Amino acid sequence: QLQLVESGGGLVQPGGSLRLSCAASGFTLHSYAIGWFRQAPGKEREGVSCISSSDNVTYYADSVKGRFTISEDNAKNTVYLQMNSLKPEDTAVYYCAADSLLWRVLAGGALDAWGQGTLVTVSS
Repeated sequence: QLQLVESGGGLVQPGGSLRLSCAASGFTLHSYAIGWFRQAPGKEREGVSCISSSDNVTYYADSVKGRFTISEDNAKNTVYLQMNSLKPEDTAVYYCAADSLLWRVLAGGALDAWGQGTLVTVSS
């Protein structure tokens, strides 16, 4: 059974940093594309970043490009999202998700597995 568990969220001041983790079980990361999504209160879910080591692809939304970095540790079966220069508009629940097809992760929607989410609050 595919399972994803996020961690690393919390309260941070504007300009600060956080690193989110997405620990996978039941499958190996190399065979799947992993995406990070976020949903702010009253807003629709949006894609933030994704990685596919088998396709050698990383993707970032324009809103986070240059500030966020996605990476994968196959030994730990974990994907990370390093978030720097955080802004109040980055406040949201962040979810990681996995699918065997990269295009489905880029499109969002129904994917093979979703985590439970971790809350990131950027506020002074």
